[in-house]
Amino acid sequence: MPDPTAPPLPRRALLALAAPLIGCAVAQPAGVTPRQTAGPFYPADWSGDADADLVRVTGEAAQAQGVVTHLRGRLRDADGATLAGARIEIWQCDAHGIYRHPRDREAARDMGFQGRGRLLTGADGGFAFRTIRPMPYPGRPPHIHVLVAAPGRPELITQLYLDGEPANARDPLFSRLNAAGREALTLRPVPAGRLEAGAWLAERDLTLG
Repeated sequence: MPDPTAPPLPRRALLALAAPLIGCAVAQPAGVTPRQTAGPFYPADWSGDADADLVRVTGEAAQAQGVVTHLRGRLRDADGATLAGARIEIWQCDAHGIYRHPRDREAARDMGFQGRGRLLTGADGGFAFRTIRPMPYPGRPPHIHVLVAAPGRPELITQLYLDGEPANARDPLFSRLNAAGREALTLRPVPAGRLEAGAWLAERDLTLG
């Protein structure tokens, strides 16, 4: 797990570290979800409300700003078997491009957005988060960070991106992936009024090598 006590890298420093990789397509094992960086804003505090619904925060009157998006999928191994009881964490910036982290602009943060969530995969390897459509911040396209911790396996840290975002092609992390890697990390949200009014649904399975 990333060290929450370590000073986070400034956003520009993170991009500078990745810059030499631009244009270098990175091969991925067939069918395996590519690894990415944790970024400078891995949650420093998991106390309080940190469940799978990031849109509602216990004690806050208003729900999160932004477009409600349900993120769903299954966790599998490289042979296709589903993995139950694994911990999945997600974290992302709010509708203003601010992370729930003491080194980001806490005073301007949307207090109605939980900022991070975690769950255990079900018996079928399934997971379901209720969050918001990811938003960009300076230097990065919209994305959702993901950490997967399955018993007896190395942790997977990765990021999920929105299909069709122009900034994807300029991003030093996304653009270095080969076609299969980009596809494995791409979300294509669709309207999901059947789940709740005005909501969207993004489905993406995760595969551990």
